[in-house]
Amino acid sequence: MTDIAYIVSKILWFPARPGHFALLVGAIGLAMIWRGLRSGRWLILACLAFFFLLIATPISQFILLPLEDRFARPAEPLTRVDGIVVLGGAVDQNITDERGIPAINGAAERMTETVALARRFPDARIVFTGGQGSLVHGGLTEADVARKFFEGLGLAGPRVIYEAAARNTHQNAVLTYALVQPKPDEVWLLITSASHMPRAMGVFRKAGWQGIIAWPVNYRTGHTLAVLYDAPFPERLGQFEWGFREWLGLIAYRLMGRTDALLPAP
Repeated sequence: MTDIAYIVSKILWFPARPGHFALLVGAIGLAMIWRGLRSGRWLILACLAFFFLLIATPISQFILLPLEDRFARPAEPLTRVDGIVVLGGAVDQNITDERGIPAINGAAERMTETVALARRFPDARIVFTGGQGSLVHGGLTEADVARKFFEGLGLAGPRVIYEAAARNTHQNAVLTYALVQPKPDEVWLLITSASHMPRAMGVFRKAGWQGIIAWPVNYRTGHTLAVLYDAPFPERLGQFEWGFREWLGLIAYRLMGRTDALLPAP
């Protein structure tokens, strides 16, 4: 059932992706006009309106803000950390496989923050969880790339553990829990993008993690006009699509019983 849900989600996301969907609607409108159906102009107008909305308003920020503001780092400095879990999603396996050096993407803070925390808490175990997150992929897993990246920065040894089978956030939580068997009194940090943190925390709690603390990174929003309107159009589209996907993920995970709340809270 898990494999079917994974495959279906990947297939449906391609046409459901807001940018793709808007272009499909516009293309259908053009085809209708070509065939003499004037009603097709409304579809073209809807397509153009969506892209104009992204250009003229901070809607891409508004869809992410509630997610990124949901979980904050601890207000008081931490004196003890037993382990750190970092979710995959920040590396590119195919480019790494092609070029031979670790390739990281816009979520790179997941990786760099892990190295910083590993040095700050030298006794903490480090667990990277990530397998093959796409349907079309090469021979490397995200864990393979993470190993290259971390070892290149001097983070190696038995304290660093790699989970290479997880393909989504639910599997990240379940498989990592089975791998490290965290004790109820242990303190673990969860590193992932701030907008992804609500879904991740909900899933980890459901999987049995009791001492898990959110450590969000990779913020893409702010509350000033400079931040709200600064991003260029391609980045705004990417932000909107990421936020849209996260809200869909929250709904889907709640319906599948993978979280106990639609929007998990601190």
